[in-house]
Amino acid sequence: MPKSFAELGLSESTLSALRDVGYESPSPIQEQAIPELLAGRDVIGQAQTGTGKTAAFGLPIMEYLDPSEQVVQALVLTPTRELCIQVTQALRTYGSHSGIDVVAVFGGAPIRTQQAQLRAGGHVVVGTVGRVLDLISRHSLVLHDCRFLVLDEADEMLDLGFLEDVEKILSLTPSSRQTALFSATMPPPIRKLADRYMYDPTIIQVEADTLTIDTVAQFQLPVETKDKPDKLVEVLKAEEPDQAIVFVRTKIRCDQLFRILRDRGMNVRALHGDMSQGSRDGVMLAFKGGRVPILVATDVAARGLDISTVTHVINYDVPTSPDTYVHRIGRTGRVGRSGRAITFVERRQKHELEAIERHIGTDIAQWERGAVAAPTPVRERPRRHSKPRISRRDDHEPYVKLVLGGGRAAGLSVADIVASVTSSAGLDGEAVRDVLVLERFSFLSVPEAEAERVIEALDGRAIGAAGPEAVSLERAPVR
Repeated sequence: MPKSFAELGLSESTLSALRDVGYESPSPIQEQAIPELLAGRDVIGQAQTGTGKTAAFGLPIMEYLDPSEQVVQALVLTPTRELCIQVTQALRTYGSHSGIDVVAVFGGAPIRTQQAQLRAGGHVVVGTVGRVLDLISRHSLVLHDCRFLVLDEADEMLDLGFLEDVEKILSLTPSSRQTALFSATMPPPIRKLADRYMYDPTIIQVEADTLTIDTVAQFQLPVETKDKPDKLVEVLKAEEPDQAIVFVRTKIRCDQLFRILRDRGMNVRALHGDMSQGSRDGVMLAFKGGRVPILVATDVAARGLDISTVTHVINYDVPTSPDTYVHRIGRTGRVGRSGRAITFVERRQKHELEAIERHIGTDIAQWERGAVAAPTPVRERPRRHSKPRISRRDDHEPYVKLVLGGGRAAGLSVADIVASVTSSAGLDGEAVRDVLVLERFSFLSVPEAEAERVIEALDGRAIGAAGPEAVSLERAPVR
């Protein structure tokens, strides 16, 4: 039988914060990691996104810190600004009864503002690797008193080329610090990093092929195209979600549906890739803060969302692939809560739904007002990175690596990326090398002389038939 949070040894102030947000029972990664971290041990947690690992390291951090000491006592490194914001919001929630100040530092925002926040205090700093190093070099971030360090999504830091910079930061923290490393996969460079910078770590693994959506009740709703807006309003009124994400395939549909729901008096926001980063951050913070109950979103834009309070996922458009379906409905039923997923199915999309049912190994029940279905465990097939090497005659021609702001979660494949480069930028297929499709972004290499033309042709465009949402394309960081 799962333990309660109180049985894990957390203080009353932390337990009060958990009660405020309705956390009921710890997830497997939390149940295993929290006692180890509270005991002062280094921990390696191998777990996918959505298993509750932010709380697994965030709750012990709250127990360690002394709010009367105005120094940086804990540092959490993240690979992206979206994850940085997400972790910061969670830690602020966990420390809401403890007087703990959490400061977020990331690129793309004014560094002077972040310097001022650090001067004003900051017991915990959550930051992206580049901005943390920048602030250290300016003597605005001092880690002499840092007693707790977390590497979150370490394999993504590796994929983005940040590992060398991570080592620099680690070398600037006290050797007596406690370290936690969380990663979905454990490639050799990450293991080597752990061997070098961690002391006899406890290794905790949550099964990688089982998504944590065993608490999601799934439904399908046959619907005619013209009736979908009215049917969505009917479903939302019948279900009365605390918080719901309504997934659509395209940014145009996202804006249209947002306006329809807003004009019907609903408190709703939209999230898609054509919005400015500032606007997207604002929407994400409002939704995560509980001020907005309904979010209409595209797959690419919503990939950074990890919110335990989402009670419903509605697939207004059938997902482009079974993997995307699993990724979407995994946005609900988090951290021991129950969730509901409802998929609208047009007549022409029956085959796509059948493919999803085959993938998850179960039939999806029909939705009716007041419908009840047992939560369905969904098992995800093992995934492997695809990395073909396409030869070209001139082996001495210099190549550059580009990073694409979309991956498996957006339904992209190696074939999609190669086809888009060849059709939009006019390169032959052999000119595209080292294509690597990850969960939330992808890499490819093109001749250096053609790089700017490829970026201009594809940046902000849709990639492939399976990825209707526009994605970004830029040179990968040189490390």
